Amino acid sequence: MSLSLAAAVLAGCSEQAAGGNDAAAEGACQPSDVRLVGQVRNESNPYEASWLAGGDAYAKSVGLTQERLTYDGDSTKQQEQISQLLAGDTKCLVMNVLPNGDSDTAPIVKGADQAGAYLVTQWNKPADLNPADHQTWISHITYNGVESGQQIGDALATAIGGNGGIIALQGILDTAAAKDRFAGLEASLKKNTGVKLLDQQAANFSRAEALTVTKTLLTKHGEHVKGIWAANDDMALGALEALQQQGLAGKVAVVGIDAVPDAVKAVQGGTMTATVSSDGAWQGGIGLAIGYCVATGKLAVKDIAAANRAFFAEQFLITKDNAADFVEPKTNPADFECANVFNRVAGPLT
Repeated sequence: MSLSLAAAVLAGCSEQAAGGNDAAAEGACQPSDVRLVGQVRNESNPYEASWLAGGDAYAKSVGLTQERLTYDGDSTKQQEQISQLLAGDTKCLVMNVLPNGDSDTAPIVKGADQAGAYLVTQWNKPADLNPADHQTWISHITYNGVESGQQIGDALATAIGGNGGIIALQGILDTAAAKDRFAGLEASLKKNTGVKLLDQQAANFSRAEALTVTKTLLTKHGEHVKGIWAANDDMALGALEALQQQGLAGKVAVVGIDAVPDAVKAVQGGTMTATVSSDGAWQGGIGLAIGYCVATGKLAVKDIAAANRAFFAEQFLITKDNAADFVEPKTNPADFECANVFNRVAGPLT
């Protein structure tokens, strides 16, 4: 299906491809002609909602409006939306995209290349697919999932005193984020040998699925469960709800990733142990800012360092000690100035 959709994208864009690529090389767009599009799975996920809100704020700062697209975790729907975008006027189109899974990135990149649309992707891509091999795929931004997975694993180990059983809620398995974060948990378990992984199951980054899975695993393992490791905060919040329903709130430690507002408040209040911030609002703005700067000629692709074409961005561990600093996250407009768009690079993606 992905290959068929990719072919459709390429066919639909063939007539305008040459002109689009010429415009990309020149960065010839007037600011008012730039079209900004942010695409995520859904707005019900607080992290992705904050991403779109950050995109809105950035667009407003440059006198534009962000077009918000959501595809409900459906890869086919995502590709159809991209196809429709690329079938129109792409001369000054800027897309900040969260591919549903690693396998979804290639057709999006190919379509953008053919149409000359400016593209920034985040989180998911195959290891052998690189922005440096493309002109209008400007950057790919992700986070060191192994690091964050281990950070919350270590925090969970500390919370349960270094001994006891835990369960793990995995994300969408065809994503680098889910794979890397679970690898981080495995690294934590090797270090914290008193902690035992009783069970693990995918809950697809979904609060509702995590609620169901957690209730099932709690029934299966009972009082042996001392902690719950979740690959994102939405699942951690689902796990918290399951604990509340079974009278176990505050008795089982829970950790997650994304620093969504409800999770940060839970960490501050002590019902969650830790989370990690990737700053969704910054992500929503920065992808559009990078594309806007290139489209308007304020930043040339040839001048972007190789390490900034695919990179890990900074992330922050949040515990009760520093949760107050993250309860009301705010973006800094200076972060989105063209000279500063790569200031949060933590290292090249290798």
